[in-house]
Amino acid sequence: MAMILLLSFTSAASTLDALKWAFVSIAMSILPVFLIIFYLVRRGSLDAVFTNVREQRTRIYLLGGFCAVISYIILAYSGAPSLLMAGFITGLSTAIIFTGINLWWKISLHTALVAASATVLVMLYGWIAVGSVALVPLTGWARIELEYHSLAQAISGALLAALIVVVVFYPLALA
Repeated sequence: MAMILLLSFTSAASTLDALKWAFVSIAMSILPVFLIIFYLVRRGSLDAVFTNVREQRTRIYLLGGFCAVISYIILAYSGAPSLLMAGFITGLSTAIIFTGINLWWKISLHTALVAASATVLVMLYGWIAVGSVALVPLTGWARIELEYHSLAQAISGALLAALIVVVVFYPLALA
């Protein structure tokens, strides 16, 4: 959600436009995913909001990808700023790749999100944002300490997400 707010406010023509794009983006991409997750947890189909069971994660990845596609179409049709669109394309690319990986192996989405966010921050703000990179190993350590991920899963999530940002977001953000 923080990245949607950042990209909305960085690229919109006015504060009102930024609020509009942030509201639409969150309402279309994040809110439906969390509402469905809460419903599935309450119904007993998922063990927790942040499920640790690899087999249960696939449907969450698919749901997130579906919401990203719908959001992208609506935002593109509505004339959303290109930086925000680049963020959605990057998120969709990440969802597709991580869904494929998740079919055989669990990868840390938490470290991936933090690494992707830190990479975007450094790309947009330069050296002033380098401190955000320190959050990546801290997140990895937390996931390992909680025994939700192995070291390989945490490192792989972080490195792959940063690579996706460099390959997908960076060229689109410069366009």
